[in-house]
Amino acid sequence: METVEEWKAERSEPLTSGLAVAQGVFYIATGVWPIVHLRSFETVTGPKLEGWLVKTVGALIAVVGGTLLAAGLRRRVSSELKMLATGSAASLAAVDVIYSPQRISPVYLLDAVAEGVLITGWCVATARARKRRSIQPPPPRYTSPEDAAGFPT
Repeated sequence: METVEEWKAERSEPLTSGLAVAQGVFYIATGVWPIVHLRSFETVTGPKLEGWLVKTVGALIAVVGGTLLAAGLRRRVSSELKMLATGSAASLAAVDVIYSPQRISPVYLLDAVAEGVLITGWCVATARARKRRSIQPPPPRYTSPEDAAGFPT
């Protein structure tokens, strides 16, 4: 009979977990808002032609947010979730910046700023993690030939 090893993710650093929680809460709130009350959402962001599409995008953003929140609270933020978080923020920021001047409300530029803060946070967290991994502990020092050979003393 073959044994199956249980996969265990490393515990995430506090900055990584905190970013996942913050982005998760932000995405859940902004994603659920148009689903719960489209009229107030449109009051702030401007009228929308396709309410169903706004709600669909909101649902997807809320799902991403829920996933990030759960991973952050468990302190199990994998590299794949970091890519999801950063990629989502970059995609939403790009849409905000590209379309805000001509097609959507300028209020979306505030969202672009928030997404930029999240992207910056993920970049800092990634750089810190890489730096921590590159620091190797010093090799053990042996005090006797027996220690060097691995003999018990």
